[in-house]
Amino acid sequence: MRADIKSMTIPELEGLLAGLGEPRFRAKQLFSWLHQKRAADFDEMKNLPASLRAALKEKASLTRFVTERKLVSQLDGTVKYLQRLEDGEYLETVLMRYEHGNSVCISTQVGCRMGCSFCASTKAGFVRHLTPAEMLEQVYAVGRDTGERVDSIVLMGIGEPLDNYENVLRFLTLVASPEGLNLSHRHISLSTCGLADRIHELAALRLQLTLSVSLHAVDDGVRSRIMPVNRRWPISELLSACDDYTGQTHRRISYEYALIDGVNDTPAEAEALAKLLRGKLCHVNLIPVNYVAEAGFGKSPRRRVLAFQQALARRGITATIRRTLGADISAACGQLRRDAGQRREGRAGDAQ
Repeated sequence: MRADIKSMTIPELEGLLAGLGEPRFRAKQLFSWLHQKRAADFDEMKNLPASLRAALKEKASLTRFVTERKLVSQLDGTVKYLQRLEDGEYLETVLMRYEHGNSVCISTQVGCRMGCSFCASTKAGFVRHLTPAEMLEQVYAVGRDTGERVDSIVLMGIGEPLDNYENVLRFLTLVASPEGLNLSHRHISLSTCGLADRIHELAALRLQLTLSVSLHAVDDGVRSRIMPVNRRWPISELLSACDDYTGQTHRRISYEYALIDGVNDTPAEAEALAKLLRGKLCHVNLIPVNYVAEAGFGKSPRRRVLAFQQALARRGITATIRRTLGADISAACGQLRRDAGQRREGRAGDAQ
């Protein structure tokens, strides 16, 4: 099996190259080609000896994938990519353009096993974790395609980042490396549905990430119904883990709250949410839920969203309504992957 060198740190590359009889300084050269210059193949690495390039072709792999579809929003310039991996699976990446810079939303898994009922990502099923290289390549592929700088990253695409914990931590190490993209963790947001044990572990690392926690309900009955993870870590345990995170990192948490018509959007629930979060270092991000046909959930009316926001504000909780980006290009995470999977199954059925 060939080495996944884009997932390797500089010390690990030093070990690999030592086995090929190369000096240690070659590791930094190779790392730079992988993560600063983002070489498409080994032949581009002109300051490496031809013999080494030949050996790397034989013993190492350069993680790449094919862009199968690219959708560009005519509303706001958001770009959504459907990318086919080397094993034929699909992931999605989104470039979002803001006044303060470009943000890339990446996937961390092929599919998701969390089972949130309002989410398109989980409908096509879980296949596997993404490697650190596959996460990095999403960022690099956007840069190559657009020629634009990536200013921030959000781990909020397909998959639950904390369910792929070790690979995500390695990705965070590599993306912040001064010899690579050199992106501060303060410019990275990680979104989780609430794996409380992993939040405690992340807190102990004090990485200065922005943590976004998908709350979406104020009582365990409703939350367990729409988010199965709540059956393992109920709201009280989740909020305790979040308190640990803010206590150790001094970073404000963003609580995500998807407003679903007739499910979690009443004035009483706004009041209960304010009570839950009173005194915490936090911000609430209100999200008009994306329509997913199988779930049967609809967006709360605009007037109810505004009333919910105002009710929180009256109780001292800062809340904003998420700006909807790419509404004309299948905005919900997982929709393009699911459609691609259905087309592939259709072709397989036709061939039988």
